Amino acid sequence: MSDEDLWRVLRGIADMPYGAGQIAALEQLLRRVDAADDRHLAFVTRMQATTGYIYGGEPAKSFVTFSWCLSEFDSDPQPYHQGHLHNLLWHFKYMINGLLNFPEVPLDRTYAVLDDMERRYRAGGHSLQAVHKHRFRVADHVGDVEAAAHWYRLWQTTPRDALSDCAGCDPTSQVGYLADTGRDVEAVELAEPVLAGRLNCNEQPQSILTALLLPYLRTGRVEEARDAHREAYRRQRGNLANLWDIADHVEFCTLTGNEARAIELVERHLDWLDRPPSPAAAMHFSAVAAAALRQAGPSAVYRRAAEGRPAAEVSAASLANELAETAAGLAARFDARNGTSHQSEWIASRLAVQASGEHVPLSASVRRRPARPVGDETAGAPGTPASSADRARRVRTGRAEPQVVTVPGDAGPDDLLDLAEQSWGRHDRGTFRAALVAFDDRFGSAELPARTSAHRLALRASERGDEDDIEGAITLNRAALELYREAGEEVAAQTVAGRLGVLLTRSDEDTEEGLLLTREAADVLDRLGDAQQRAAGHDRVALALLHRERWADALAALDRVPADAGGDRHLTARIALHRGHLLEQLDRVDEARAAVDEARRIGRELGVGEVVTGACLAYARLVDDPADAVAACDEALEAAPADAELPVRVARARALLAAGQAADAVDDFVEAVTLCVERGAEGDAFLRWELANAYRIVGRLAEAAEVAEEAVLGLDRLGAQAEADRCRHLLAGVYAGLGEIDPALALLEQLAGNLDGPDNLPHRAQVLEEAGGILYDADRDAAAGERFAAAAEAYRLGDLPLDELRARRRETYAWFWADDRDAALRTVGVMDALAAKLAGQAEPPVLYELALAAEAGARVLTGEDRPDEALDRLTGVPDRLRSIEAFGEAAQVEALIGELLLRLDRPAEAEPLLRRVLGGLPAASRQVRQTAWLLARVLDLLDRPTEAAALRAEHDLDEDD
Repeated sequence: MSDEDLWRVLRGIADMPYGAGQIAALEQLLRRVDAADDRHLAFVTRMQATTGYIYGGEPAKSFVTFSWCLSEFDSDPQPYHQGHLHNLLWHFKYMINGLLNFPEVPLDRTYAVLDDMERRYRAGGHSLQAVHKHRFRVADHVGDVEAAAHWYRLWQTTPRDALSDCAGCDPTSQVGYLADTGRDVEAVELAEPVLAGRLNCNEQPQSILTALLLPYLRTGRVEEARDAHREAYRRQRGNLANLWDIADHVEFCTLTGNEARAIELVERHLDWLDRPPSPAAAMHFSAVAAAALRQAGPSAVYRRAAEGRPAAEVSAASLANELAETAAGLAARFDARNGTSHQSEWIASRLAVQASGEHVPLSASVRRRPARPVGDETAGAPGTPASSADRARRVRTGRAEPQVVTVPGDAGPDDLLDLAEQSWGRHDRGTFRAALVAFDDRFGSAELPARTSAHRLALRASERGDEDDIEGAITLNRAALELYREAGEEVAAQTVAGRLGVLLTRSDEDTEEGLLLTREAADVLDRLGDAQQRAAGHDRVALALLHRERWADALAALDRVPADAGGDRHLTARIALHRGHLLEQLDRVDEARAAVDEARRIGRELGVGEVVTGACLAYARLVDDPADAVAACDEALEAAPADAELPVRVARARALLAAGQAADAVDDFVEAVTLCVERGAEGDAFLRWELANAYRIVGRLAEAAEVAEEAVLGLDRLGAQAEADRCRHLLAGVYAGLGEIDPALALLEQLAGNLDGPDNLPHRAQVLEEAGGILYDADRDAAAGERFAAAAEAYRLGDLPLDELRARRRETYAWFWADDRDAALRTVGVMDALAAKLAGQAEPPVLYELALAAEAGARVLTGEDRPDEALDRLTGVPDRLRSIEAFGEAAQVEALIGELLLRLDRPAEAEPLLRRVLGGLPAASRQVRQTAWLLARVLDLLDRPTEAAALRAEHDLDEDD
């Protein structure tokens, strides 16, 4: 590789985002540069590496590159050194900051570098403002309050110059000092004009916004604090170098009562501690993470794999202890180096942070401050009786005032159990539980007949089933069945057997036993039971078959149910609802809609919210008009008991999205995520994914990014890679919409890597093509050409020639604008071979791509000053485009033909063509000015200057344009 090639590589690396990728590229280049023995290039590459290491999260390596450059500058001055003197002096500031952050570096070494910095600044006639600032930083670090105040005053009173930190970074450090010394109002006032101005530094405005978090909060500027957190964290979250500031955001979340968000941030960045930018950043993050984890209660945290440590869920409490020990140990090392106790005292205060004051909502996905689950309240092995107090704690009170239930004081044990049984069938959970609590309190320790004990066991099984403890419900039903059979209670035994069978069909292991039990029970109840019992028996058969997705057989079972279900209207409503579900699965939509409408009607008449809710949700799935679905969900929301609100919110949000009401859907998705978090359910990651999409649709891209990031973390944690990758794809688009090009590209690169299997070639190609499009739009044309080429190759391997042709066309343009004409011409050759294979196909997409490929080749040839060949390629292209109604593209090609005729000195042919194009273009289009300019040049060549001048005046064109 020639020196010229190496310089070109260095320029390309300078355009890369800071981080591990740029550092790897720099280190590879350094090896080649040293082998080439070009001292100038070696010096400039190491200067670039120093900056790359600082902002890429590996500052320790910058000590080596800076020292090399300084030694080279001092020992053998060269003319090119002077062009880099400013940056070399600037790098002294990086060194001071970096040396402080490594406890193994003696403090005397930092002072020596500071003295050398001052000597060089004086020798160059520069202001000492930056020197005073960094002496302040050292004093502040070691806890020398008087020295810090002294150097702060000198820093503020010394004139700024070109070596002073920028107009955002200097005030950021001032804000931090003012906040630390209790001068929050001054800090906010100082920052206001800075934020109102224009900040071009790559550390701003995120750094000053982070410094303002606590001043804003402590001065009552809650909205500003929230907005500062969201904006700054979004900008900082992707760069390892920002670990210190990330810690400030974690602490802010803890202080403001956003424990769940604090833990999410800790989980997201926890693995950065395996490769921290510095011991100081690791110390700070470890301390604030430990404080956040101590607020989490008895929960678990996901920790990604690292060398020698597998990915695992770890106890928040044990992790908090580990991180607190890490922070304290690092603080002790700093104090030993500094000869003070300042860092240990500061870390102790960080470890003691907890929520204070009023909750400040920060999350874009969780509406309230959720109460974290306090542990498993259904303690005990499956089938173990729960105390009445345990059951009372598990009663859901709903959103309205809890129902006051009075149980007759003189009711006997069988009366109470009968009351509970009847209440269960009427969906009256309040009376059901009250009756059972009364039974346990009054008769729980009494000797009771086998029939009564069996009845209590069966009802306890119903309780467990209602709590989704299926294993416990099965165990209790088996025990009840055995007691009923011992007591000779055949009808009751078959009722329990049917219920047991339904539960067994919900697992894969005991399906056949479950189906057999429900069928045998239904047959016995047909002989011995009354009409209601017979109806319930066949309904249970249908439910068992439904669980096994045997829709037609289940519907046939319901057809055996007596017409009025023995007069039990509650059972009639349930059967109608079950029928509706089965008909829906069989795609008998009209019948299904009629069945669930009947269930909804009966549920309304009976006032059974559970039935109304289920029927409304089914109806919402069955209607074509999204507005009708929304209306049904509205009714479901009004009727839903508290434990059914979550599925209703989700259904309503989806219906609102389908109805084009994404802004309203956002509110329901947020509520659904909040409910999920409050209940400790894992589905919140999937819901956050949907919420992120809703935010994207309404244009709230910052919130979309925040929530999608949370969703990716949660989906990864669940091992749902396909869904996580789809969410990453969404997130990449959001980043691109925010103008955050590098994070978008990083996600697309990760996706391309994940989609490396042969079955994923089309998706891999799509992702690579999208990455190319982002790079092309950002004028990073050479990188875009590489991505388009990779996409085209993936399309080729996937046998998708039309998609390959499109990718090659886009690759051609990328190389063309990257001024790599050889690559552009090579790609045109590949494109021509593809076009030849597709020629003769008349489908509009093929005609379209063939036409645009011809145009791309013509433009490359035009740039190569081969207008005759370019013009030949375009023969008939406009007509083919118009045949598929691609009128705008046809006009664009005709304008190019006009330009080529002009280049070939054929203005008479160009004039009518360009006039036709100009007359057909929308007045506001950019192409109007381009075409008018070409036409004016044609008129000049035809010696018609008056017409040319009039045309230029009409379109505000300068003759020299």
